[in-house]
Amino acid sequence: MDPSRTVTVTGHGTATVVPDSAVVRVATACRAAGVAEALSGVSTSSDRVVEVARGRDLVPGSTGLSVWPCHDHEGSAGGFEARHSLAVRCESVEEAGELLSELAHAVGDALVVDGVSLDVGDTSAARATAAEAAWDDARAHAAHLAALAGATLGEVVAIAEGGSQGPGGPAPVALRVAEATARLEPGETSVHGAVTVTWLLA
Repeated sequence: MDPSRTVTVTGHGTATVVPDSAVVRVATACRAAGVAEALSGVSTSSDRVVEVARGRDLVPGSTGLSVWPCHDHEGSAGGFEARHSLAVRCESVEEAGELLSELAHAVGDALVVDGVSLDVGDTSAARATAAEAAWDDARAHAAHLAALAGATLGEVVAIAEGGSQGPGGPAPVALRVAEATARLEPGETSVHGAVTVTWLLA
């Protein structure tokens, strides 16, 4: 076996996984004649968000607070608008939907839903599946290249894991608003893996 003859291939694999947690991003907004009034109004609404979240043993966190002057369609000054953004992590997708519904009732029209991002708490099993698929992909491609060169695969001389990623972007989220409940459908997301392997050619 000639140690100078090798083939190096990068294989890719993917595993699907269902998100099991979520981050709910909401804001409260208030428009008033002055800055102080706008801030006071948005503070009252934000306090309701915090109360609802803590009532569910969740930990809300502020992500932004801003105040800006408002103008009408003719450009005339029309008071000020304040906005307080918060994020709340939920341990389940179902809880995220329930939280949104409760916030809608508690905060009312001052509530702004910025979005819900779904996540996977433990990706270890999916990463292992993706890595196995990446290995199979690399070996199949390497065997094909070796056959084209009139050779077969020998021993593995190098392995490098690369390109392994967590969930591949946001999972599709479907929001169904019933009379009292916002229901989130988690769908599926992907975990990707890549492995680069070098074989001796026999």
